[in-house]
Amino acid sequence: MVGLLLAIALFNAAAFLLCKRLTGNQILHIWSFTAAFQDTFDLYVDVKYHGYWYFTQHVDWVDLFAHSVLLPPINMMILNWYPFHKPLRYQALYLLLWDIGVGGYELATLLPRPWGYFSYGWWTIWYSLLINPILMMTLVSYFLLIRKLEKRRACDAR
Repeated sequence: MVGLLLAIALFNAAAFLLCKRLTGNQILHIWSFTAAFQDTFDLYVDVKYHGYWYFTQHVDWVDLFAHSVLLPPINMMILNWYPFHKPLRYQALYLLLWDIGVGGYELATLLPRPWGYFSYGWWTIWYSLLINPILMMTLVSYFLLIRKLEKRRACDAR
């Protein structure tokens, strides 16, 4: 639990102090999308198939911290610094670096309690390293949709 609370404090402080490009509307969308997307993914991999779990193999109240306030600030930072106007190779490298960082953090969460809070069933770090770029590209695509809708609304308001 100590590791989770420290991570939540650190990630949220970093996101809200360093992310200056995102609007309040975008932050709200990122937060909502991340929580919904993570819950849907975890519903199957965690709850149904027992691939991994937070704290225990059961649904517990303490899991809400990991599901609601841990990943949204990470996604805020990914999108805040994403190289949208750079060539595709820079975007791929950017996502690869985040994938390595997130994978490293995932390994740290496997430490014994009180620092760790995550456990593997049949899931491995290799699954995460393969699927995280897909999840991040989904996040970027959703963010591009948000920006497109914001621009359309701004044009409609004129």
